Amino acid sequence: MNKPPKLRIRLFAAAILVAALVSPPAHAASKEIIELQTQVQQLMDMVQRLQSTLDSRFGVLQHLVEQTADNANQMSATINGLQQKINAQNEASGGKLDTVSGQVQSLNDSLDELKSRVAKLDKSVQDMQTQLQNIQTPPQPQTGQAPNGGQTMAPPDGSPASNMGTPVPSTPANQAPPLQETYQAGLRDYNAARYPVAAGEFQDVIHYYPMDDLAGNAQFYIGEIAYHQHDYADAIKAYNAVLEGFSGSPKAAAAQLRKGDALLQTNKRPEGIHELRLLIQRHPQTPEAAQARSKLNALGVKIAAK
Repeated sequence: MNKPPKLRIRLFAAAILVAALVSPPAHAASKEIIELQTQVQQLMDMVQRLQSTLDSRFGVLQHLVEQTADNANQMSATINGLQQKINAQNEASGGKLDTVSGQVQSLNDSLDELKSRVAKLDKSVQDMQTQLQNIQTPPQPQTGQAPNGGQTMAPPDGSPASNMGTPVPSTPANQAPPLQETYQAGLRDYNAARYPVAAGEFQDVIHYYPMDDLAGNAQFYIGEIAYHQHDYADAIKAYNAVLEGFSGSPKAAAAQLRKGDALLQTNKRPEGIHELRLLIQRHPQTPEAAQARSKLNALGVKIAAK
């Protein structure tokens, strides 16, 4: 352990003084000198004890300083580790958000399917009631000579029969495919990447059931098929069809988000940014709006505060 410079100078001076006092001339030896020598020796002992105490305390202080420095280094390493974890969590939050959005979309699809089934059951009940009423009150036939010698029947709605003497052709059965089965088949083929087959099934839903909620969903998936095939122009047209013809569809927010993506993919940055901002304005609390905010932040676009 190195001693402080001032203390070393003092000890050196004291040693010189003691040496001078310890070796006096023979003729100067006296009782006073012996007492002085004793006092000097005691003083040197005190100085040594003081030096030992200072050395001990200085060693403790140096140890505390070193320990504090080690603790600071450990704390710095811990903070760096926490920062890295936070950064990793922030990076992973985007993927989790996409997963949650997909789950919400699946829930919306299931809800749409349930609503369609309820509507189908309601229609079945109405059809059964109509059939019961027809059985209880059959329509009265109108007289008219048919080519086979029979009589021409009046239409069920009670309107007068036309073309007397000619049998009224029966209404052909509805050749439309079943809505629910067709839509579900389209979803299965879409998830299996059988895009041409899925597109045909979704087109059937739109053609035969244009007023049903599932028609908006089918139109959205037609856009998704075009998007996955990198046909961004047709994808944008399909998404526009959802936004214009099915504005109340649960797929409206997703259609606007994907339209913005398709515009960005075709290097139409201002139009894509406009669509993402419009999505946030129209559907601010949806997962699609959260994705739009993330995309705008990644593009360096500021989002106006509400």
